[in-house]
Amino acid sequence: MVLRNNLIRLATLSLVFILFPTMNAKEQPSIPAGSTVYVAQMDGFEAYVKAALESKKVPLQVVEKREDAAYEITGTSSTQKAGAAKKILTGSWHSKEEASIKVSDLKTGLIVFAYSYHNENSAHGKRTSAESCAKHLKEAIKTQ
Repeated sequence: MVLRNNLIRLATLSLVFILFPTMNAKEQPSIPAGSTVYVAQMDGFEAYVKAALESKKVPLQVVEKREDAAYEITGTSSTQKAGAAKKILTGSWHSKEEASIKVSDLKTGLIVFAYSYHNENSAHGKRTSAESCAKHLKEAIKTQ
């Protein structure tokens, strides 16, 4: 049941990610550097996201209370460990990782950023997917 719910959330966020780039640059909301952000519970993935925001030096201030934040990061992730067939046929013990995050403006409810990650052969699991999400979020932040 949990896997099914995660797959539904992942599919929903992936759809948001696909539709999001179709907006004009004028319509596309941006996140100002230094903004406060709350990282919601994501079945343990939030710890990886917080660590990745810090290690990638994303110019956002993470707060512990949702009411203190201007933005909220929500999302989901899934890991599929390498099975015996993958290990034997490819010689790879690396897991399959998928993750999606979205950043919402808490005042307007608008989704200001969405990103989806997929890797069939991840050496570092959730850490790698969280770092990819943080890297792309950093690129989307308005620095002026």
